[in-house]
Amino acid sequence: MYFVGVDLAWGERRPTGLAVLDAAGHLVHVSAVRTDDEIVAALEPFTDGDCMVAIDAPLIVNNPTGNRPAEAALNRDFAGFDAGAHPSNTGKPEFADKPRGARLAARLGLDMNPRSGRSRRAIEVYPHPATVALFRLGRTLKYKNKSGRDVEQLRGELVALLGLIEGLSASDPRLVVDTPEAGDAWRALRAAAESAGRKSELRVVEDQVDAVLCAYIGLFADRHPDETTTYGDFETGYIVTPTLPAGLTPAPRARRTVVPVHDPRTAVREYAERQPRLQDSAAEYVRLVTSILDDAGINYLTVTGRAKSVASFADKAARMADGAPVFADPLREITDQIGLRVITYVQSDVQAVVDLLDDQVIVHDDRDMGRETASEGRFGYASRHLLIGLDEEGQALHPTLAGLRAQVQVRTVLQHAWAEFEHDIRYKGTVPDEHVPDLDRRFTLAAGLLELADREFSTIRERLHGSVTEPGPEGSREDPRIAPRELAAFLAGQYPDAGWSRTDHYDWMAGLVLELGITSLTELGDVLRDADADALTERMAYRYPPGAVRRLDDALLWVRGDDYVTLHSNAHRAPLLRARLAKMRAAPPVSGDAGD
Repeated sequence: MYFVGVDLAWGERRPTGLAVLDAAGHLVHVSAVRTDDEIVAALEPFTDGDCMVAIDAPLIVNNPTGNRPAEAALNRDFAGFDAGAHPSNTGKPEFADKPRGARLAARLGLDMNPRSGRSRRAIEVYPHPATVALFRLGRTLKYKNKSGRDVEQLRGELVALLGLIEGLSASDPRLVVDTPEAGDAWRALRAAAESAGRKSELRVVEDQVDAVLCAYIGLFADRHPDETTTYGDFETGYIVTPTLPAGLTPAPRARRTVVPVHDPRTAVREYAERQPRLQDSAAEYVRLVTSILDDAGINYLTVTGRAKSVASFADKAARMADGAPVFADPLREITDQIGLRVITYVQSDVQAVVDLLDDQVIVHDDRDMGRETASEGRFGYASRHLLIGLDEEGQALHPTLAGLRAQVQVRTVLQHAWAEFEHDIRYKGTVPDEHVPDLDRRFTLAAGLLELADREFSTIRERLHGSVTEPGPEGSREDPRIAPRELAAFLAGQYPDAGWSRTDHYDWMAGLVLELGITSLTELGDVLRDADADALTERMAYRYPPGAVRRLDDALLWVRGDDYVTLHSNAHRAPLLRARLAKMRAAPPVSGDAGD
């Protein structure tokens, strides 16, 4: 089934925006056309089968003057948000005969009754009240060209709307605008909006963005009819829109120069403008933390990150407690705008990651959620939550992260599985009240079992430390490298006190060893005999438990020096290796007398 959005122009001389979503909420088409024939030709591939076509234009107009009943009813709820509907009546030339929207619906063979339940329907929608309801706005975004609005204001408001729409990727139902099916269409719209220097350039983008909103309203109405309001009826005309959230009130009017950041609705609008840049910053934080863990040789499963979606930020910014906002200044007080998650294998690695980040970045806050849960005498959510930032040196190396903090969750793979499953069941699903006590008991039991399993995995790994399996044949004719599995076994014997490294790191190190011309474990052992392990450990002064691959990396750097730094596979980290080499070559500290 397809959900089609049509931002219909009053006449054929102005562009009409078209957008199509598939059943999963993925954007598959967006364009702008002018004539009815062009509209029908563009939409026929998507309207031959089951479809919902949401049209931003009146479909049914019978009243000779004034508002339709639907417009009057909608205005009572939304006019205070600047989202009221303009009057439609047959006294206007465009509605004197059959409205253009109704003519298009007839050509496409669509039923216009919003309550018919037929598989191929057209409905009338209106984006302005929808944005208020979907994004909890205090007033509509002023991206429409009207007297007194300059290009800069229109561009800023339209870019904010783009961010809000992109944030629907985390909503229910989901809307995914950057898709292979649509190619780079959405990115092109964003680029055009951000670079527009004239109102006419913004108008082309605006029509298509409104069409995407229309398509999403159709999807929302289909998936959440209980959260959708139909103003009016089939006989006198109607408008379908997401229902105004309970408790949402219009924002006070303020001068353009005043930005009340304590107002959550204003904060949401500003966050929508920031969010695309935060996505890039989140990706940079992921690269930074990954490089820190890799350089240390700590074993981990994944490092992921994201910028908080606009919808999620809006929901959090609107939270109340005892009648007062939880966040007086959402843009400053909501600290997980950039969120990272590090998943480790065992509990001891969690502490290793925390210690390493404490050494390499600034940790502004550290909460052990597992300890807090245990202090209450129960099993449950267990994760380490850090709030990190960069010092001046770090900001100089990563200027895009200057002044930005990130929340980092560090947990084991078992803790992660429990947390994700519990969140999906308790917060995203609907649990009948009669099942809550039993589910609470079962979640608590599962948490206790997983804690026990984490302990057992840690014990297993500790007992296997230093165990070396007999190596098999040294490689194959097709691959001259030392087999990564054999290298792992060799290093377990060479460095019995070192932690395991990531599987892909053994593979990477095998390539580096081959670049040095080493093709057997015997040759590698001969090279490592030239490394003074005790002196190396003393010079490096490891503040975290380095993995086996990191130990080998440092030993080869100690022995081969600049030749190791200049290997082709080390080009991306040459400055880091040179800094390490300088540390190795520095004179060891001279111990003073006991009485000094």
